[in-house]
Amino acid sequence: MRKFIKRFYLVIILLFLYIPIIVMIAQSFNAGKSRAVWEGFSFRWYAELFADSAIINALSVTLTIALLSAVISTILGTLAAIGIHAMKKRPQAMMMTITNIPMTMPDIVTGISLMLLFMFAKVGRGYWTMLLAHITFDTPYVILSVLPKLRQMNSHSYEAALDLGATPRYGLTHVILPQIMPGVITGCLLAFTLSLDDFTVSYFTTSPLIQNLSTLIYSKARIGIEPTLNALSALMFAVLLLLLVVVNYRAAKVEKAQQGQ
Repeated sequence: MRKFIKRFYLVIILLFLYIPIIVMIAQSFNAGKSRAVWEGFSFRWYAELFADSAIINALSVTLTIALLSAVISTILGTLAAIGIHAMKKRPQAMMMTITNIPMTMPDIVTGISLMLLFMFAKVGRGYWTMLLAHITFDTPYVILSVLPKLRQMNSHSYEAALDLGATPRYGLTHVILPQIMPGVITGCLLAFTLSLDDFTVSYFTTSPLIQNLSTLIYSKARIGIEPTLNALSALMFAVLLLLLVVVNYRAAKVEKAQQGQ
């Protein structure tokens, strides 16, 4: 009975999470605009989606910012994690507290703070300020993804490589990075998805002339949800689902190879 209740509870939670997404995907193939009446299967809204220049521009801004912020924050976060890991206990605890603050702080506080910073520095808000903002809130997540792998690593392997004549750069790229690469990849993917999903910070750190998908959808939703947005959301869900499947398959393959050894 206890087992049944646990499974039933899990099924209810999953249904609560995924039924709205399934309905949205189904509505993206509805030939009519009405969400209450099914008027036939059609790819009409997908065709209109790719013909909408505003959505295509917002999509390109979203993807380029997500990719750039993921790459830059992964580099910064990985180097920062290595530096924090090498610290003594007290400075390390202080740095971890500083790292955790942006993650625990509400997004609206981060967004307004960055907006005031750019205004104080007299920097015009736009594409580059949004990119800097995304790098700012992505980096702590990368740090927390990489640190556990650093703690699992043999602490003497890097020193042994140096004793054998390796340069610090060679030791970093050939000893440390291969061992922490799963954490680096996880942090990069997490940074990418967080950047792709962000609205609040983007809203406060860009101008009305430069919009990503979240700010564009917000402006469009104020006058009514268009069926093209259903098509866009369905495509984004499919791409992210495929990405997660590939990543999980790769992780399972690596784990199986390690167990085989």
